[in-house]
Amino acid sequence: MKSLHELGRCCLSNGLSGNFKATKEKSFTWSKALIIFICSGTFVFFSLHPVNVYSQNPKQPIPDGTEGETFPKPYDSLHDLSKKDKWENWNEFDGPLTTLKFGIGFMAEFAGFSQDSTSKEQVPGATNNTSVRDFRYTMAGIVKSEREITWKAGINYDGNTGTWRIRETGIQFKMPELSGYIFVGRTKEGYSLQKIQNGFTLWRFERPMIQDLVPILGDGIKYSGYFPKQHLQWTLGTYFNIFGNENQPQTTFKRAITTRLVWMPIYSTPTNAVLHIALNYRYGRVLGDTIQVRSKPEVSKSPYFVDSKKFWSDYTNSISGEIYYRAGPFMAGTEFAAHYVHSPENGNPIFTGAFFFLLYSFTGETRPYMPNFGIFTFQNVKKSVFKGGPGNIEATVSFSNINLDNGAITGGKFWRLTPEIFWSLTRNYFTTIAYGFGVLNKDNLKGDTQFFQWRIGFWF
Repeated sequence: MKSLHELGRCCLSNGLSGNFKATKEKSFTWSKALIIFICSGTFVFFSLHPVNVYSQNPKQPIPDGTEGETFPKPYDSLHDLSKKDKWENWNEFDGPLTTLKFGIGFMAEFAGFSQDSTSKEQVPGATNNTSVRDFRYTMAGIVKSEREITWKAGINYDGNTGTWRIRETGIQFKMPELSGYIFVGRTKEGYSLQKIQNGFTLWRFERPMIQDLVPILGDGIKYSGYFPKQHLQWTLGTYFNIFGNENQPQTTFKRAITTRLVWMPIYSTPTNAVLHIALNYRYGRVLGDTIQVRSKPEVSKSPYFVDSKKFWSDYTNSISGEIYYRAGPFMAGTEFAAHYVHSPENGNPIFTGAFFFLLYSFTGETRPYMPNFGIFTFQNVKKSVFKGGPGNIEATVSFSNINLDNGAITGGKFWRLTPEIFWSLTRNYFTTIAYGFGVLNKDNLKGDTQFFQWRIGFWF
């Protein structure tokens, strides 16, 4: 067995290029994840002591990262809460240097498939299954300084891949000089509303297929600015492959630059009517000059239905648009995208797709909008089931498609239509059920598949 010194020298000489055996790579990945998490946790743990002197007291909730979460209580009131507030803020604590808010989330689901004979020939191995979709633990806090500074650390078990991963982890600085925030660390790249939002806030089982080419997370620095007079929100980020071949989705690319401009011609408050129009652009330098574009049919435990296989490419350019409209309990929206893959030997393929949806809350709830980051956030519930109410009951219908047939690449075409019922028992507990019908056009064959999905989960 190699000594730690030899292992470190090997890492440097190989540039973390993935030449280790799988067991060593997993061990090294776990070590990095554990060190980051323990260090941040230890710092917070030893700072948890009451203090009554503060240099800032914001009137508005402070953003907890960039995914739509907030610190709901001004931190100078955490030490003097009523019994009701203590119950509602049970996961928030006060300290001399920083506050601490810890969170936990869990999702489990069932997925069923009914394929015709052609679909079984195209996609073998689609079997009914029950699995843990997501389990995550997060910590976050507000640093007590004149400038608003927050920190965040998260780790999750991804049932889709069966691996543990570091989620949004880093430090965020409020920049009044720039009308926004700067986040340093691992964060959402800032491309596509559906990919930026916390997965627990979405009204769909999975994100749109066409956005699968773009990683959710990146390691780098991101600016998020909001200009209320102009009704504009702007995001600009640059990301680097810091961890080499670590088992993380962002390692498809060596580096990337992402930008997003959101225009809100209709917006006044988080729950009033909003019209959201956005344009996204992303440049990605491909890792190892080899890329593989593929997507599942919006079912986490499923074989890939469309797959380009691996082919040579040195960079990609992605562009997409967003239109969302929400008025009271009604919401409608679409995202459409084109991904240009530079690969002259394969005809420089362009992969396209889109998704559309309609949503209505029968119990009258409104999904709040967060203009600082141009996204929707956690759903409020007027009266929870545990207090004798119905909770929030929403119905949605969506259409999603992806086309990986272009140039010399024949990865297939697939579309899916999905009606769905989403029931929030409280703001924290939810369940959802969906039926889907999809058609795969691949290898000169057309196969039909029916999908049956059910999910339960909670988030604090």
